[in-house]
Amino acid sequence: MVIGIIISLLLLTVIAYRGFSVIVFAPFCAILAAITAGWDPLPTYTNQFLGSAAVYFKNFFPIFLLGGVFGKIVEESGAAYVIAKFFSRKLGAKYTIASLLATGVVLTYGGVSLFVVVFTIYPLAAVMFRELNMPKRLIPAIVISGSATATMTAFPGTPAIQNIIPTTYFGTDAFAAPVVGIIGGVLVIFLGYLWLQYRATGLMAKGEDYYSMHERINEPAIVDGEQEATMSTFQAFLPLITVLVLNFVFTKTFAGISPDVMLATIKAPLAASRPPVATWALICALIAGILLMSAMGWKRLRKGNTLMLAINAGAIGSLLAILNTASEVGYGNVISNLPGFKTVADFLLSIDPGTPLVSEALTVNILAGITGSASGGMSIALEAMGARYLAWAAELGINPEILHRIAAMSSGGFDSLPHNGAVITILAFCGINHKAGYPDIFVVSVFIPFAVAAVMILLATLTGIY
Repeated sequence: MVIGIIISLLLLTVIAYRGFSVIVFAPFCAILAAITAGWDPLPTYTNQFLGSAAVYFKNFFPIFLLGGVFGKIVEESGAAYVIAKFFSRKLGAKYTIASLLATGVVLTYGGVSLFVVVFTIYPLAAVMFRELNMPKRLIPAIVISGSATATMTAFPGTPAIQNIIPTTYFGTDAFAAPVVGIIGGVLVIFLGYLWLQYRATGLMAKGEDYYSMHERINEPAIVDGEQEATMSTFQAFLPLITVLVLNFVFTKTFAGISPDVMLATIKAPLAASRPPVATWALICALIAGILLMSAMGWKRLRKGNTLMLAINAGAIGSLLAILNTASEVGYGNVISNLPGFKTVADFLLSIDPGTPLVSEALTVNILAGITGSASGGMSIALEAMGARYLAWAAELGINPEILHRIAAMSSGGFDSLPHNGAVITILAFCGINHKAGYPDIFVVSVFIPFAVAAVMILLATLTGIY
């Protein structure tokens, strides 16, 4: 039974690494595992796989959609470029890496997608690195460290889907375990900065320059200064800050309202379906952010149907993102219901140092690594064992908020193995191959987040803070 699951997981990993879409091949891999357990393939696909994927789509599609649209408007309005230039001016050439990290942190904490950030930061990073003759191979690691670590999983209130998923399983909100989240997030960013600065100094001392170790593609000739003139720095930052503040305000507001009271106003058969209430706050915050950013960047967005194109591109991009993740969730649902998975689950749950946090962290990391997806791996893990972790924590008096934060932080560890879609995309866009660029990506987005999550588990266990 277990061997069928292992073969299926390895096959999905290889397929993802080779660049094939998991939307197409995840159901095939799920059916393969199901057949080894004696399940019929068609009911497995239509009932088990699609049923789980559809529930995930229903629960989280608004976040993907609104986040994608907001990110594209931030990009097309010129706000992202203004923010990047702000940090580069304030910190100067000596702190080039710090300024690029700060830009990624601000953009993604404000709700901008990683895939938008890379297209925004890379042209500026390439110009700055080329002028200073710094090794270009570090740029992908800088983008990922600033955009896909702390602001994706650790900082309280971050609108990333990885911070929203645990709310469904633990009854928490996006601001769960703020102390652990802030300490852990700052550590991840700071240690990532130290590593990248150390690497830049060491590589340059060995004679490596900008044109070493990469293909000369996507080389920006100039950076378009026109974008900077379309809005002030204050206008660029305001919508991002608004999303964070309103997310907090709406989270606390909706926490005091019973979903049953709100659902009672809906006179339809689906009124009995209880939605993930924690997403309501982020939906409202992102809508406000979209409207405000459109107003701030209207001078640029009104030209040539730019606003319409940004909305359409954001919507289309969000569909691909959620379908990829939903397919991984559907796959995980099939796997987690197979008899052989109970053996795997029992082994992971048998890891008992006195707290469910260690088992949870390992389980989420392993499944995120196998699927190459932080959100997909975490969804699989919590769907299969979230209730058991919650019960275990209740027995020990552990607050569900720390379960939420450790699950989120753990999803951002092994997910960034070489077959991760974001890793492949960023390396390709920057013209850097895995051999040159991945070692630094591994340190800043796998090793450091995994180590920091372990330290946070120890801190929370010894002190009880969250």
